[in-house]
Amino acid sequence: MARLPAGIRFIISFSRDQWYRAFIFILTFLLYASFHLSRKPISIVKGELHKYCTAWDEADVRFSSQNRKSGSTAPHQLPDNETDCGWAPFDKNNYQQLLGALDYSFLCAYAVGMYLSGIIGERLPIRYYLTFGMLASGAFTALFGLGYFYNIHSFGFYVVTQVINGLVQTTGWPSVVTCLGNWFGKGRRGLIMGVWNSHTSVGNILGSLIAGYWVSTCWGLSFVVPGAIVAAMGIVCFLFLIEHPKDVRCSSTLVTHSKGYENGTNRLRLQKQILKSEKNKPLDPEMQCLLLSDGKGSIHPNHVVILPGDGGSGTAAISFTGALKIPGVIEFSLCLLFAKLVSYTFLFWLPLYITNVDHLDAKKAGELSTLFDVGGIFGGILAGVISDRLEKRASTCGLMLLLAAPTGTFPFSAPLPPTAMLLLSGALVSGPYALITTAVSADLGTHKSLKGNAHALSTVTAIIDGTGSVGAALGPLLAGLLSPSGWSNVFYMLMFADACALLFLIRLIHKELSCPGSATGDQVPFKEQ
Repeated sequence: MARLPAGIRFIISFSRDQWYRAFIFILTFLLYASFHLSRKPISIVKGELHKYCTAWDEADVRFSSQNRKSGSTAPHQLPDNETDCGWAPFDKNNYQQLLGALDYSFLCAYAVGMYLSGIIGERLPIRYYLTFGMLASGAFTALFGLGYFYNIHSFGFYVVTQVINGLVQTTGWPSVVTCLGNWFGKGRRGLIMGVWNSHTSVGNILGSLIAGYWVSTCWGLSFVVPGAIVAAMGIVCFLFLIEHPKDVRCSSTLVTHSKGYENGTNRLRLQKQILKSEKNKPLDPEMQCLLLSDGKGSIHPNHVVILPGDGGSGTAAISFTGALKIPGVIEFSLCLLFAKLVSYTFLFWLPLYITNVDHLDAKKAGELSTLFDVGGIFGGILAGVISDRLEKRASTCGLMLLLAAPTGTFPFSAPLPPTAMLLLSGALVSGPYALITTAVSADLGTHKSLKGNAHALSTVTAIIDGTGSVGAALGPLLAGLLSPSGWSNVFYMLMFADACALLFLIRLIHKELSCPGSATGDQVPFKEQ
């Protein structure tokens, strides 16, 4: 018998389950990368919406002088839809506040919508919910660009478009994290999700390049093309997304439990019997360390709450307040608020900062800003690897936040070359952000005492990312308010936010050092009544 070709041997070396997991990994990666691809154009186009006017003014002065000598009166002509300083209404001196308001409109709507998205999403099929969000997001991203073609200069039009786009984009994150959490267990989760979370940076890079290609010639296409890509990926989602391994009879890597927990109306009675039988067992030291802030005293029975049965239709959805009681959720949420404030300030304002400081055009500034996202890819993976090796999520985040603070002096005034500073800043800023929104969220949302309840994962993910999105909304807004007084004030604000993020992790870091594995509450027996 002839030896099988190397390619076929490679294919059959993996099991059916492994191929499905690889497919879901790649698919969800591409789906959420397209979301970020559609968020980036606004930061690239800012330099075109408000142009640097001095060059035009000097040209006009020379032209007027020549006209007086020659007797010519032909004025300097511009396209009908532009002024000397860009696109109305962003051609005035308050352009930074107006552009900041656009960012704030999107991000504030995103933050508010995220809290609702997890609650709605856990009650709907992920595939339908995510498909709707991607189609709607594509439509409203493209609608912003249509303002160029239809010569729209109403500030309200662009604000409303950003608000609705921010709301529909909240369907993305809880959906993809829940789906990935269903397919991958906790083994090497930091590495897997660190690699997977590079979709954020990949999407930003692609968005910058696509938007930058048209920004100087037809900035409307900088929005229309990404919008079309998101909508197309929504169709792909509808056709191919598999929500759970059981849907294709694959094995699940989540913690499995006896059938007694899945017997609907009988589940409550069986759970009580099991809890009574376990009541006299000695508690794990890590469990005691988490439940007792001072390491002393006894465990109060109210710490154990039972999820009620739902008539056989599956595991009951956890409530908002119930998810907040999971140890670590509040601390990591507040940490992410400040970490995301820093990250999204760079996301929305870095190209304009480069344009103003280094005097590059919008296209070149957009291309240079992608180095920050390249650094973010390595930062997310590095944070995942370190946290897996040390089994200390909070400590890993804290270390990277501590190292990130000095980079607040930032690129063009720093001792290192601008390219090196962009890469370093991207890695240190994006590392904690990536780790909290992926591995930490999945750790807390798939807490083993939740009995594999994927509904809890959706709610916890929405709470953590929703709180972080409040910071994402504040960062660009503050940057718009502070930048007229000098960019140095913006970076002082970022350094302060970085210190606040680190402050909220101190208690969790202390727990990790005294009780390994405790920061994400792996051993806390929490269930919701």
